[in-house]
Amino acid sequence: MSRSKAGALPAAFAQALHGLRTQYPFASLAVALSGGLDSMVLLRLAHAWAREEGMPLFAFHVHHGLSRNADDWLVHCERACGELGIAFDVRRVNIPKDKSGTEAAARKLRYAALGEMCRAHGAGVLLTAHHLDDQAETVLLQLLRGSGPAGLSGMDAANRAPGLLGSEELVMARPLLPHARAQLEAYAFEAGLAWVEDESNLDPRYARNALRHQVMPALAANFPGFQDRIARSAAHAASAQRLLDELAAQDLTASLDGDALDLARIAGLSQDRIHNLLRHLFTVRGLAMPSTAWLGEMVAQLFSAREDAQLKVTHPGCHIRRHRGKLHITPRLPDLDGMRDPDDIGVLHHEGEAFRWAGQAAIAFPAYGGVLHIEPAQQGFDAAWLRSQELTIDFRQGGERLKPAANRPTRSLKAHFQSLGVPAWERERLPVVKRGLDLLYAAGIGMDCHHFGREGAQLVALRWESTPG
Repeated sequence: MSRSKAGALPAAFAQALHGLRTQYPFASLAVALSGGLDSMVLLRLAHAWAREEGMPLFAFHVHHGLSRNADDWLVHCERACGELGIAFDVRRVNIPKDKSGTEAAARKLRYAALGEMCRAHGAGVLLTAHHLDDQAETVLLQLLRGSGPAGLSGMDAANRAPGLLGSEELVMARPLLPHARAQLEAYAFEAGLAWVEDESNLDPRYARNALRHQVMPALAANFPGFQDRIARSAAHAASAQRLLDELAAQDLTASLDGDALDLARIAGLSQDRIHNLLRHLFTVRGLAMPSTAWLGEMVAQLFSAREDAQLKVTHPGCHIRRHRGKLHITPRLPDLDGMRDPDDIGVLHHEGEAFRWAGQAAIAFPAYGGVLHIEPAQQGFDAAWLRSQELTIDFRQGGERLKPAANRPTRSLKAHFQSLGVPAWERERLPVVKRGLDLLYAAGIGMDCHHFGREGAQLVALRWESTPG
C-alpha cells in the first residue's frame, strides 16, 4: 500500500462524513471503539474531522468479558481517548448461552449497548469501522448461507438500524466501507497508532475467521482485487432488492384490506411475486424473515385449504391465519388462566369466576384477559337489580344463546359471531357474563335484552375491554 493512498484516507473520510451529514443532519457523533486496528484508525480520523468541524465526539466501548484480555482492552481504549480529549463511556455485558451461538449473541448485545450509550449521550450517529474486506466477508457468508438479494447486498454505507441500536432515530454509518484493510494498516503505521489484537479473531471455529484466514487469502492470490468486485456485485444486488421492494410495496398496497391481505387479489400473481410480497409484509411488520421452504409451505396451505378450514400457521413471532379469504397476521398470545380445554376428561362444566357488582365503574379480570366496564346507559340492566345478583364470568361452553334486542331473534353465540365477522381466534378470548344459567352479556356481541330494566330506572350497560398481551 503506497503512502499516497494511505495519505488520501483522511480526505476521503471527511468527504464521506460531509455527505453523511447532508443525508442525516447530526450535531454530535460517536465511534464504536473495540481497540483493534480498524477502530483505532476510525477514532483518529473522526477526532480530526470533529475537531475541524467543532462537533462533539464520543467513543463507546463494550466489555464482553469473553477474553482474559478484555480488561486490558478497556484500559487501552480509555487511555487513547484520554490522550485525544475524547469523551469515553463503556458498558459491560454478559453473553448468555444462546441457540444462535456466542458470536450472534455477542453481536446483538454489543449493538444494544452501543445504542444505549448513544441515547445516554445524545449522539445521533454511530460510526463503525467496517471496511471493504468486511464487506467481502459479509457477502461471501450470505452467499454460503443461500441468501437472496437482500443478504447479498452486504452492508449499507449508512442506515437506521432500530433492530440493533434500539431506536428509530439513531443512524449507523460505515465511512471506511470503500477502503481495504491494507489501506487502514498503512495509515495506522504512518500515524504511529497502537492497537490491541483480539485472539478470538484467529479462531477458525467462527465462520468469519475461517473465511478471513483460509478462503480470502486464496482468493487474493488467484483473483487480486476480488474485494472491489464483490462490492460491485453487492451494489448490483442492492439495486435489484430496491426494485423488488418497490414492486412489493405496490402489490401490498393493492392487496391490503385493512390490516389483512385479500388473497383473491394476489391469487393471480406468480409464485415469485407472492413470495416477494409476503417477505415485504414480514419486514413491514417487523417479523423475522422466514426460510424459503417455510414460506412456500405457508403459501401452499393458504391457497389449498378448504374454505371453511380454520387455518393457522405458526411463526416464531406470530400466527398466520386465513379467515373469509383474508390473510391475517396475529400475535402469539399466551393462554389465559380462565381458559380450560373442554375436551379434558372429567371436566363437564366450569363454574368460572363468581363476583358481585358493588357499583364500581370497572372490574378487572386478569384470568380472562381484560376489564368489565359497567356504565350508565339509556338501555340496559337495572342497576339495583344487577347489584343484587351473584354473577359469573367465564369463557363460553357452547350452546349459549343471546337475544340482543326485542326486534331481533335469539341466536347462538356462534351465529352472532359469524354474522359480525368475528374470527374464531378472537372468539376464544371473549368471555361471557351469566346469572346462574342465564346469559346476560357476551363480549364482542352485546347484552341479552331478556333482562333489561324498565325505562325510567337507573340503567347500566356492560362493556368488555381486552388488555394488551
